[in-house]
Amino acid sequence: MLKWILDKWNKKKNTIDYWRGEGTRIGERCFVHPDADFGSEPYLISLGNHVRVNNGVKMITHDGGVWVLRELPSINRHKEIDLFGKISIGDNVHIGTNAIILPGVSIGSNSIIGVGAIVTRSIPENSIAVGIPARVIETVDDYYEKNKYKLLYTKLMTDIEKKNYLLKEDIELKNK
Repeated sequence: MLKWILDKWNKKKNTIDYWRGEGTRIGERCFVHPDADFGSEPYLISLGNHVRVNNGVKMITHDGGVWVLRELPSINRHKEIDLFGKISIGDNVHIGTNAIILPGVSIGSNSIIGVGAIVTRSIPENSIAVGIPARVIETVDDYYEKNKYKLLYTKLMTDIEKKNYLLKEDIELKNK
């Protein structure tokens, strides 16, 4: 119990250092939310540079289905089997809140994984993938073209400045 509490505290204190200490390869300028979970084999996961892993994301590197296989009479000589797969995330990737990445998946650079997506197979670079199971719905260029007229330059504002800016009457936030 004490180890669990210390691990949780260390993960919240410096999430990147915590996961690197567990063996995860993490590039530069990454953000990993403290509530993201890299599972029981974090050393099978690699993140490129400038990757954001949001709240509730789960990366699963083993297939729990072998639980059933271990008990099949035709396989009883394999009571100790397991099935693993590495997870590889390229550069400049955003993984949305509560997404789940399954074993053996690669996500190409410059990609976006939508909120709640379950990624069961690899995603090519420059793609946006959403849904259950996740599927590519458009390219990053398509996403930019669709949204370029709605983009607001608020990233460097303070929270108060952004709030005031967004609440101004002449700012129209559109859902096109």
